[in-house]
Amino acid sequence: MAIVVRIDVELAKRKMSVGEFAEQVGLTPANVAVLKNGRAKAIRFTTLEAICRVFECQPGDLLEWVDDEMVVD
Repeated sequence: MAIVVRIDVELAKRKMSVGEFAEQVGLTPANVAVLKNGRAKAIRFTTLEAICRVFECQPGDLLEWVDDEMVVD
C-alpha cells in the first residue's frame, strides 16, 4: 500500500513556493519537503488541518492511495 501526497500538485495550482507554504502552515521547509517527496511516515491531524486551511481543500485532495502492485519503480 502506498499513500501518495499531492502537496506538489496543490502548490503548482496556486503558484505558491514551498517557503511561503511552510510559513503559512507553520512547518519548516525541510518538513514540507519530507511530506512533498513522500518520505513522511505519519502526519498529525493538526498539520493536515493547517494544510487544508491554507489550500482551502479537503484531505482527499492531498492524499491518494495507490496499490503497491500498480506502482512502478
